Amino acid sequence: MSRINPALLQARKNPDQPIVCLTAYTAPMAAILDPYCDLLLVGDSLGMALYGMDNTLGVTLDMIINHTKAVMRASERACIVADMPYGTYEDNADQALTTAQTLMRETGCQAVKLEGGVEFEETISHLTRNNIPVMGHIGLQPQSVEKEGGYKVKGKTDEQKEKLFEDAKAVERAGAFSVVLEGTIEPVAQEVTKAVSIPVIGIGASVACDGQILVTEDMIGLLQSRPPKFAKQYGDLKTVIGEMVQTYHREVQAREFPTADYTYHAPHAPGQKSDHKSKTAA
Repeated sequence: MSRINPALLQARKNPDQPIVCLTAYTAPMAAILDPYCDLLLVGDSLGMALYGMDNTLGVTLDMIINHTKAVMRASERACIVADMPYGTYEDNADQALTTAQTLMRETGCQAVKLEGGVEFEETISHLTRNNIPVMGHIGLQPQSVEKEGGYKVKGKTDEQKEKLFEDAKAVERAGAFSVVLEGTIEPVAQEVTKAVSIPVIGIGASVACDGQILVTEDMIGLLQSRPPKFAKQYGDLKTVIGEMVQTYHREVQAREFPTADYTYHAPHAPGQKSDHKSKTAA
């Protein structure tokens, strides 16, 4: 099976079937998601989803590399995109290129993602000129949470709306194959989607976007913190897992586990029939 590549996704602007995206950080999860997703993002959201961090700023390049390798091993179909962590691309375009090349060389992923619009147009251009497929990320940008004083929805003022359009156009001009639009009020998200020729992937944006992405742990109910408004929970695995562990705890305490079915037994002496065979013969 050949993987979906960035060029195929770029061609799916205004598709009859929107682009389906989710985050993936581990091999078991990637194997489950792969048949149903066009794109799997190894996002820096793993800092909160897996490591209990307060935000994404503590995620390192090595962390992204290791998790991307795991996702690549366990998937066959989806386009795999790796996030460029905070502090690995902002200094200058050459720093960004070194980071992107390292990510792609070490993991075999199909593309990288970075946050920012107008201020990173030249950086994105530098990457795409050097054959690095780039996914942009505008609107609410988690790596800017400290600078902005929290996670703030975008598009509420004329100034914010103008900035969103400028950022989307900048990412498009720079040659990105798609752009994530996060935390943006619905009417503006819809307008931004129409304004550019590359697919806009919404998260807390609009159903009119060319595709959607969620943090998988949010949608399956595995995070400890309260999920954001836009993260629909399709299940509550935290409760399911808790119930299974509670049952295990009770069985261990009552010496009901492990039973004979879950333990190893000494081999039978030569010529001696096992209980199982004796019962069968009888």
